[in-house]
Amino acid sequence: MEYTERKNIDRCNCNCGHSHSHESHTDGDECNCGHSHTHEHHTHEHHSHVHHGHNHESTLPHAASVLPPGVPKRIYILDNLGCANCAAKMERQINELPGVKMATITFATKQLAVAADDPDALLPEYRRICSSIESEVTVTPREEDVAAHKKESPFAENKKDILAIGAGAVLFVAGGVLERTMPDSVITPLLFIAAYVILGLEIVWTAVKNLAKGHVFDENFLMSVATLAAFTIGDFAEAVGVMLFYRVGEIFEDIAVSRSRSQIMEAVDLRPENVNLIKDDDVKIIPARDAKVGDIILIRPGDRIPLDGRIVEGQSQIDTSPVTGEPVPVKVFPGKDVYSGCVNDMGVLKLKVSKPLSESMVTRILDSVENAAASKPKIDRFITKFARIYTPVVVAAAVLTAVVPSVFTGDWNYWIYTAITFLVISCPCALVLSVPLAFFSGIGAGSKQGILFKGGVAIEALKDVKAVVMDKTGTITKGNFVVQKVVALNRLTEKQILTVAADCELDSTHPIGISIVTEARERNLELVRPQQAEEISGKGIRAVFPEGTVLCGSKGLLETYQVDTEKYCGDAYGTQVLVAIDGELAGYLVIADIIKDEARSAVQRMKSQSLITAMLTGDAKDSAEAVAQQTGIDEVHAQLLPENKLEHLRDIRKKHGAVMFVGDGINDAPVLAGADVGAAMGNGADAAIEAADVVFMTSSVDAIPEAVGIARRTGRIAMENVVFALVIKFLIMILGFLGYANMWMAVFADTGVAMLCVLNSIRVLYAGKQ
Repeated sequence: MEYTERKNIDRCNCNCGHSHSHESHTDGDECNCGHSHTHEHHTHEHHSHVHHGHNHESTLPHAASVLPPGVPKRIYILDNLGCANCAAKMERQINELPGVKMATITFATKQLAVAADDPDALLPEYRRICSSIESEVTVTPREEDVAAHKKESPFAENKKDILAIGAGAVLFVAGGVLERTMPDSVITPLLFIAAYVILGLEIVWTAVKNLAKGHVFDENFLMSVATLAAFTIGDFAEAVGVMLFYRVGEIFEDIAVSRSRSQIMEAVDLRPENVNLIKDDDVKIIPARDAKVGDIILIRPGDRIPLDGRIVEGQSQIDTSPVTGEPVPVKVFPGKDVYSGCVNDMGVLKLKVSKPLSESMVTRILDSVENAAASKPKIDRFITKFARIYTPVVVAAAVLTAVVPSVFTGDWNYWIYTAITFLVISCPCALVLSVPLAFFSGIGAGSKQGILFKGGVAIEALKDVKAVVMDKTGTITKGNFVVQKVVALNRLTEKQILTVAADCELDSTHPIGISIVTEARERNLELVRPQQAEEISGKGIRAVFPEGTVLCGSKGLLETYQVDTEKYCGDAYGTQVLVAIDGELAGYLVIADIIKDEARSAVQRMKSQSLITAMLTGDAKDSAEAVAQQTGIDEVHAQLLPENKLEHLRDIRKKHGAVMFVGDGINDAPVLAGADVGAAMGNGADAAIEAADVVFMTSSVDAIPEAVGIARRTGRIAMENVVFALVIKFLIMILGFLGYANMWMAVFADTGVAMLCVLNSIRVLYAGKQ
């Protein structure tokens, strides 16, 4: 029967109901459904959430592992922790406790993370160790109550020190005036002694207590010996002045560290204190931690969404930038899932809570940042070890400087003064502080842009990558198949070709078939099922309608039924679905996955960063090369099975150097793990997210060059801090030996340099787009 052109209607008049479906494919599968398609189809379900809260516990060599898996873990807050070098000592001693599998102290967040068989049973030991190194440090289990973490202003926290510095400064100035106006007055030394007692007694007493515990080379001991030695040689004003300058430098350093810490934590800690619970048509304010799954909460315009949930009433637009870094507003309506941390811009919303505060997005982001801060890069570990060697060596040099030249010259006062300068310079705090705060700022800067680094190790590795290798579907493309073009070759119109193809695909569960049906329904076309439908394995569908027999599928399907395909001219990019009616080619459809809008510009940014770009895909060569051509990607490796991807990744590493792989599928997990840096798109499979070192919550290609920019800037600033601290210390040491530097300059080399390193580190957080 001849299939004639439809008049007045664009549908087949049939109600058969025969069903058919296409087989789904993993990357690299041979086409088995009849479409001449060249797409990738991941075998995972795309989740729109990110499991940030999990520790990065991969056993792979490059993974940023924090604490060993399968062991009870506990977080403790170290209040009054003020010394980065002391924190390193505490960490070392806690790790030596029996039963402790691993412990790490993060100075930037004042947190102690312990993995042990029974962490809380050792709490008295943690307290003993910490107080023995810094007497004012208290160790308490982390309180989940958000309000418990609210801090006083830095000046309120340091009120006692500020008053002591003020009183000591007044006495010091008075002593200095009297020394010049009444040189022989007995009151002058008394004023200096009183000033020293106010400014330095606590430091000297702490040094004595620490000395009894065996802590010789801490800054309290070094400052005490240096200033008391100045008193011994009769230099009262110098001793008091240096102690005053040291205390001022310490308090400014404390304030700078505190402010930088709070600025970073405020940028990532979006946890709410309270929520508006709707109960019996009444609104009751309750603590966010008390909200339960299933509760209905009210969100007014301008409110931050407090908990993860689903909209049950109201429509609005929400600003997702606090969570994703993406400023584009998102429309929400009943049935739409939303995540905590986003801001409600317009209407009043009612939200059904799907996760408690402890599992919500805001807590996961915070946990991710805190866990990342605890994962220390190699340079941090090196500097901590270096400080342990550096301080004793400089102290030994100070002793030799005091004794050896004095024996030969007899000028004990001069060489003792020079040795005192060495002692002050030997304080390692500026050095130890210089690295972790820079990396913590980098982690905070990434979080603000929707980029979650799983540790300083990830940043350190990322700054050295030479090539970026990307998956195609879901990474470069959106993962949504859309009908790009309908071509009519004979009597039928494009609209009729689409209708016929959609009729054949009505029961399809394959992305290609679904895209055809979706396009037809968006054009309001009326669809019916064929009377009979037969799936030809690996080629397509043969469907029977009252008007005729339709072949819908690949070029191979049509050739099997001796259909002339000479008029068909295939497109390079996308899947081609050919339609033949009663043995005659009627037209074809081109279905393609949509390339992300920002893909081309992002690839250009990568190239401007001197990165080689490559794509590994299970897709067919023609389609992959077309995507690469449109985006500007350098290398393309197509038609790969997951294990083939890993082989090609190794080849790229051998040719270009360290490699970053970006993917989103469950079958990308081995490649993510095998790369120097693995990055996962936030809308990808949980397995991929867990295997990755970096998670891009925006799922934007722009996040790739952005992350590389942040990593490079962080690494550069960390190195600047180290070089600056060492150069200043060694320069003043040399000048002191030659007689051109005094103790004031030595104090600057310690506290002054530390403060400048803190301020330099915080630049990463405010650098903006890289």
